Amino acid sequence: MPPAGRADATAGAAARGSLGAALAGLTTRGRSFLAAGVAAAGCSYVLGQEDLLRVGLLLTLLPLVCVIVLHRTRHRVTGSRRLEPARVPATAEARVSLRVDNVSRLTTGLLMLQDRVPYALGPRPRFVLDRVEPGGRREVSYRVRSGLRGCYPLGPLELRLTDPFGMCELTRAFSAQDTLTVVPRVDALPPVRLGGTAAGHGDGRHRSLALAGEDDVIPRGYRHGDDLRRVHWRSTARHGELMVRREEQPQRAHCTVLLDTRGTAYPGAGPGAPFEWAVSGAASAAVHLLERGFAVRLLTDTGSSLPGPDGAGGSAHGPAETAGLVLDALALIDHSEGTGLSPALDALHTSGEGLLVAFLGELDEQQTAVVARMRQRSGTAVAFVMDAASWAGPAARGTAAGRGGGERLRMLRAAGWTALPVAPGAALPDLWRLAASPDGRAAGARDGTAGGRS
Repeated sequence: MPPAGRADATAGAAARGSLGAALAGLTTRGRSFLAAGVAAAGCSYVLGQEDLLRVGLLLTLLPLVCVIVLHRTRHRVTGSRRLEPARVPATAEARVSLRVDNVSRLTTGLLMLQDRVPYALGPRPRFVLDRVEPGGRREVSYRVRSGLRGCYPLGPLELRLTDPFGMCELTRAFSAQDTLTVVPRVDALPPVRLGGTAAGHGDGRHRSLALAGEDDVIPRGYRHGDDLRRVHWRSTARHGELMVRREEQPQRAHCTVLLDTRGTAYPGAGPGAPFEWAVSGAASAAVHLLERGFAVRLLTDTGSSLPGPDGAGGSAHGPAETAGLVLDALALIDHSEGTGLSPALDALHTSGEGLLVAFLGELDEQQTAVVARMRQRSGTAVAFVMDAASWAGPAARGTAAGRGGGERLRMLRAAGWTALPVAPGAALPDLWRLAASPDGRAAGARDGTAGGRS
């Protein structure tokens, strides 16, 4: 513990430093008054004029009193921010409300509010507020919008106070910050059947227990209220206590949404880039399937599941909470440094039979073969593949790369995928409906194969 003298010296230094910072806030008018007062006091001493000394003291004390009063008032003005909503889709607006409370016994001078916002959200909002009476409050609001996904910090809020005479200006910064999460745009998809249906129907169906015969019965202990007609006497004799048949318990249909994030697979950048279309498509598909009762796992080309190591289809969260976690994860997702889809193929070992929806970038022959093998580890597979030639422009459509894109789609359809090309301006709801239609599933009919099974 420091000596008392040292503590007092430290406190005095802090007070002097704070007062010095307040004096630095003198405006040009305040400095002029202070200089004029000092000059008048000096002239009164030289000329022996007491009236001139009184004028000098008045001119000197007025800015100093304003500094002291404003310095005390600065710490009695509080500011707060309210963000509604905290999560918005890209290009949507969020409203930010600012509130200032005067908890002092003095009326404030003019106040200027300035909130710090990132450049992507627009210019910094500034507001000039009239004097706030003791115990009064003022509220203002502004709107922000971003076309790019991400998490954007808002704040800190800066408050500039001015005394009624305009002698001094002091700034107070509040440490509180809020975060605006801009998630990918989610399109409403039509309620069509791609090959799996929730609640234990379709290709995604998995019955955990069956009652086909005596050898298939998995009994459990008797519980109060169980129907005695469900008592399994053979198991009761074996365990020495009453055992009953378990009821058939259908599990949720499973779906894996695969998002290709390879930087080499997508040309361009910005809101209209193909990668942003793929991210928005993955978000729309995941939210749509969650609403239909699927257990959804979001998988990337690196083999990692989002938003956590166990994926988004766990039972710890409800559909709405899981959808929020998925959108938050997709808000921050970026290109990966990987060049292949083999890690995602290995991760599909644990997914089992179920629906697979993939959003893929440009594919070469090797990666097309990897994607084709993914079909063997899923029940129904639907792929939305970026048409590299269309995104590159009309000049690339007749090139070898443009012709290769069509060949890649035929290879996927031959492997059992329902593969659809994605061109600039394509609407996912239309492609989603086409993937479920007979024409979409039989897109590879010219190759003599079905585009998928349902």
